[in-house]
Amino acid sequence: MNPTHLPPKVTVIIPNWNTESWLTGCLEGLRMQSYREFRVILVDNGSTDNSLTLVRENYPEVEILAFAENRGFAPAVNAGIRQASSEYIALLNVDTIPQPDWLGSRVEVIEQSPPEVGAVTSKILSLDNPDIIDDAGNTLSWYGSANKRGLGESAINYPELEEVFSISGAASLYRRSFLENSGFFDEYFISYLEDIDLGLRGRLLGYRYLYVPTAKVLHQWRGAGIPRPKYIFLSTRNRLALLGKNIPWSLILRHFHTLLFGQFYFLLVYKKPFYSLAGVGSFLLALPRILRQRREIQKRKRISNQTLDSMLCHCLDEPSLKELTRRKLVRFARKIFNVDFKVIRVV
Repeated sequence: MNPTHLPPKVTVIIPNWNTESWLTGCLEGLRMQSYREFRVILVDNGSTDNSLTLVRENYPEVEILAFAENRGFAPAVNAGIRQASSEYIALLNVDTIPQPDWLGSRVEVIEQSPPEVGAVTSKILSLDNPDIIDDAGNTLSWYGSANKRGLGESAINYPELEEVFSISGAASLYRRSFLENSGFFDEYFISYLEDIDLGLRGRLLGYRYLYVPTAKVLHQWRGAGIPRPKYIFLSTRNRLALLGKNIPWSLILRHFHTLLFGQFYFLLVYKKPFYSLAGVGSFLLALPRILRQRREIQKRKRISNQTLDSMLCHCLDEPSLKELTRRKLVRFARKIFNVDFKVIRVV
């Protein structure tokens, strides 16, 4: 936020949609950064609250790129990236409070890393309880589930700089060259899993990602989220698109039963089959486009199928169907019989 440095080395892009209540914490956190060679672009998705008034009156150093309607996360950040000219692009969710060394520690790491390190991510801690990890890098499983590494664990865990499968778009730093080579975020995704999709596409090109434990940011999980039905629709559709675009046919066939079980699992867990099936239908309608993307992605792939196979884990990282059934029976027993059953076993 120092105007004497032109052009800045980093552009921080913040997508915003009716999140006035979070803006002050986020922007004050940026004002406290020890690293100063950056500019901030707030991309507003048609907010109807006082977000823009708050920013114009209290944070004149923040540039505003405003749209008339809500375009979603991916289109918003892509627009911000295209407006930026800096060497590095930092994405930051509005429902965060970056700590003073959040930006500087990541710039230091990425500048000391080889060019194949396309991005670095933060140690994201819970805003409600900073002693708990929200995200320390992302994983992707052969069930199709993307999970936050370290979610719910003690903040003292994951103290080392290390490689991760992919990174969270909530608080990460990208090389601009990586974004241009990988094709930016897929705007078809709108929101959810777009960061995993970009991470996987980069992996196919041979890029790597690092987790920086000293780059700390507080995050309110789903503080700026969308209604659950739309979340289920987008998550279902985007999960299928993520797999359909990026995974070679031979690996899809090898892990077909696991992938199929994963989709069935989420259909049951979401408990809103209409929106899940609507997501599947939307994916099928977009299949011609996805297959065209797939051909280009697979043509540019630089890693072996064996290497890719080893990158995805075989852990669902979600409660099993057996455990979910047990929980449902316990709730049913409490409601019907007004008895606190301590143990109900499902055989």
